[in-house]
Amino acid sequence: MNIQFKKGVLELCVLSLLTKRDFYGYELVEYISKYINISEGTIYPLLRRFRKEGYVTNYLQESQEGPPRKYYKITEEGLAAFQKLQSEWEDFTDGVNKIIRGDFVE
Repeated sequence: MNIQFKKGVLELCVLSLLTKRDFYGYELVEYISKYINISEGTIYPLLRRFRKEGYVTNYLQESQEGPPRKYYKITEEGLAAFQKLQSEWEDFTDGVNKIIRGDFVE
């Protein structure tokens, strides 16, 4: 998949998942990688930026499989950002699909 496509939708994907429940970083990578080929190196900088922007908070939770895991939880600001991105994405994909299908041709 084109790397520019990935960068454009990764924020939306991460915020969308965090609206469902809290995730730890590697868990996000594993889930998203089922559908989009990404690496750990793409998620952690994004999560740090989201934290700095106030879109997520994080907390540590003990793990039976090793050291405590850092979980990320969406904030009200993050939810608002997700809703805005989702609306923009729907408008964008609707427009692209109309062009691809030739709906605009007179």
